[in-house]
Amino acid sequence: MSHDHAARTDWKTFRQLAPDAYDSVLALNKIAEQNGLDKQLLELVKLRASQINGCAFCVQYHIMAAEKLGIDADRINLVVVWREAPIFSPRERAALAWTEALTLVSHGVSDELYAEVSAEFSEKELAYLSTAIAAINVWNRFGAPYRWAPPARQKPPQAKAS
Repeated sequence: MSHDHAARTDWKTFRQLAPDAYDSVLALNKIAEQNGLDKQLLELVKLRASQINGCAFCVQYHIMAAEKLGIDADRINLVVVWREAPIFSPRERAALAWTEALTLVSHGVSDELYAEVSAEFSEKELAYLSTAIAAINVWNRFGAPYRWAPPARQKPPQAKAS
């Protein structure tokens, strides 16, 4: 198996090749937020799924999105080890556990986890959380195999010397 890390295509080319698929996943991606789930929680979920799936584009994209939403650096950095980090709320912990279970669905989803997440989310919220997790997993399945290059950070404007 080759370990070349060059992009096979970029997301813009993918969008041009399959605009209907791209637009459908984009629409699915927006549903959870449109139905009241917290944007910061959703970014943590998207970041965690992308870490598990090894999608460099999505990891970088969701780190930058989380920063724009004002999520502090410690929370962003500790998502990868959320079980060991006491800074996450019970609701966030349930969402992150659900994210891992749905991302690694072949490992099964226990009744205990379902009870835990159901204690933190209403049935409707859980349906939309599951939708958000499904959407990021679709994006990851495009970004990782096509090796979409991670988005570049915008450089802050340089102060002019006086």
